[in-house]
Amino acid sequence: MRRRYAVPLTVAALALPAVLVPAGSASAAPADKLQVLSSWTQTSASSYNAWYAARQNQGQWAAYGFDWSTDYCSSSPDNPFGFPFQNACARHDFGYRNYKAVGAFSANKARIDSAFYEDLKRVCSRYSGATKTACNSTAWTYYHAVDIFGLKGADKAAADKVA
Repeated sequence: MRRRYAVPLTVAALALPAVLVPAGSASAAPADKLQVLSSWTQTSASSYNAWYAARQNQGQWAAYGFDWSTDYCSSSPDNPFGFPFQNACARHDFGYRNYKAVGAFSANKARIDSAFYEDLKRVCSRYSGATKTACNSTAWTYYHAVDIFGLKGADKAAADKVA
């Protein structure tokens, strides 16, 4: 009897999305790297939360070879006017660096930038009144900067890599 149930449970376990299984598990495979990367670079709060949890436990994802490095908000303040944008910038860097590494940056840039803007707006949702308005204006400026200059920076980085 017991053996009869073991096979269906194994099959059911294999049907679970691989993005839910950390690299330290037996069933995770680096072949799903793009799927995991995509799950962590969506516009939703749950995508941000999953990325943040993984960032806190990078060792569990070591087999994937993700680039967790960040310069946060580059040459812009990480916490402009006291608004804590640093983690949103770190996730944005994560998306840019890792999609560039797998050669899929251009196809994903717009979504990574949109996720960045949604992350910034979630920061701003903590405020009210004039402070919220100022935060939203700053978020729009940060988003617009990466929307316009992010591709130019990516082109420069690609050129530097070739040179």
